[in-house]
Amino acid sequence: MDFKEAMESAKKIEGFKCRVCGQCNGKVCKGEIPGVGGKGSGAGFMRSFDKLNDIKLNMDTIYAAEMVDTSIELFGKKFQYPIFAAPIGGLVACYGEKLTDYEYSKAIVDGCKEAGTIGFTGDGVKDEFFLNPVKAIEENGGWGIPTIKPWRKDEVVERLRAAEKAGVAAVAMDIDAAGLAILAMAGKPVSPKSVEELKEIIDATELPFIIKGVMTARGALKALEAGAYGIVISNHGGRVLDHTPGTVEVLPEIVKAVKGKMKIFIDGGIRTGLDVLKVLALGADAVLVGRPYAVAAYGGGAEGVAAYTKKLGAELVEGMVMTGCNSLKDINEEIIFKG
Repeated sequence: MDFKEAMESAKKIEGFKCRVCGQCNGKVCKGEIPGVGGKGSGAGFMRSFDKLNDIKLNMDTIYAAEMVDTSIELFGKKFQYPIFAAPIGGLVACYGEKLTDYEYSKAIVDGCKEAGTIGFTGDGVKDEFFLNPVKAIEENGGWGIPTIKPWRKDEVVERLRAAEKAGVAAVAMDIDAAGLAILAMAGKPVSPKSVEELKEIIDATELPFIIKGVMTARGALKALEAGAYGIVISNHGGRVLDHTPGTVEVLPEIVKAVKGKMKIFIDGGIRTGLDVLKVLALGADAVLVGRPYAVAAYGGGAEGVAAYTKKLGAELVEGMVMTGCNSLKDINEEIIFKG
């Protein structure tokens, strides 16, 4: 199976809320929450895609070629590509009834592992929306990264203990979910966290801790002060605040502020291996991809997830060859067209 076949299969799913567009850019599904769209006008989702698409690459094929190496080491582990599946939770509400959160997470963590990368899993109103994906990770030898929403500290710590028991590689918190009114309406309020609160949470575990949802240099420095292993530059897929900038727009400023002191991941509109190459050139260490992985999982299960990952990896290799990069260390801002 390839990703195109997974897309065709996903289109045939009865009640599937994603349209499986040829370009996943947020235009058709804008405002659809619950659903897969961006909030309100959908501008945050669409802008991330558009601004990334505006970036062009410099071609250079006059250099001493070697075997292209796309591997990266993170969390004390080595991965084939700097490409990971982003966390998605509450699958039935957002995508339809075909897959439970466990079944979806099983496809993600198994498929990513098969392709040599790793998948993040989600969280939600019900405890099972976190614990069942963690079960899928545990069944996969701990090969996965659970994501915790910014609940009360005691709830966060309970989830940390479950993650530790499963032997996970790292843990994340999508701090950008602090404004999800749908959670408060369901009786499970979330809230922003101070640097001090984050320090207490991060100190409560020895797992590498990633803070997802940082969109300013100021926020990145707060995460660094709190002791985070890394951050994910993310506007939550444009689903929590309308009219945010695109994630790639804020990447250079954040890279400059962090100065290599923690890992920088980025999501938002990344759809191809060339998109991966662009954000790596601008200083990101690795990427997370969300909605297309959902299409891959629904349309092809773990096989579809692995196929999509390998597709992105192959496109990244091709882009590296055509821009003069033998390894990830060779990728820098010089390959970005500045005209």
